[in-house]
Amino acid sequence: MSAPGEQAAIAPATDEAAYRFPRHRRSVGRARAALREQLAIWGVTDEPAETAVLLLSELVTNAVEHAKTSPGREIGTRFGFCDGALRLEVADANDDLPVPRPAKDDDEDGRGLALVIALADRWGTCPRRDGIGKQVWVELKIPTGGAELTS
Repeated sequence: MSAPGEQAAIAPATDEAAYRFPRHRRSVGRARAALREQLAIWGVTDEPAETAVLLLSELVTNAVEHAKTSPGREIGTRFGFCDGALRLEVADANDDLPVPRPAKDDDEDGRGLALVIALADRWGTCPRRDGIGKQVWVELKIPTGGAELTS
């Protein structure tokens, strides 16, 4: 179910879902909800699901905070399974790559990428599929039986 301002497209094999969200703080919660719904369809629950939702939340938050999007440009998300791992991708129109930085004890932000590094099995960046900007991705290995994909 798509909320106003977002578009959903699910691949025919149902092993991938993609959404686009406006660059707005509310989009973080909407992205989390979309992922939770998709994970439920795939049968991914408990700790793997919560970790995936937390990772996606960090990536979308970074895109909302740092993407220099002009009107009409949105933040893209894609969820899917690749080589036995759940892959989450977030694309935005900013070419600047994320750089981990140490956060001081009294800093209110700056820990998101450290959290991604700590929780993801793999993560990285690549040029955006649509040209301008970048894509940041994470992968989580899902325990056997944690995802039932239907063709």
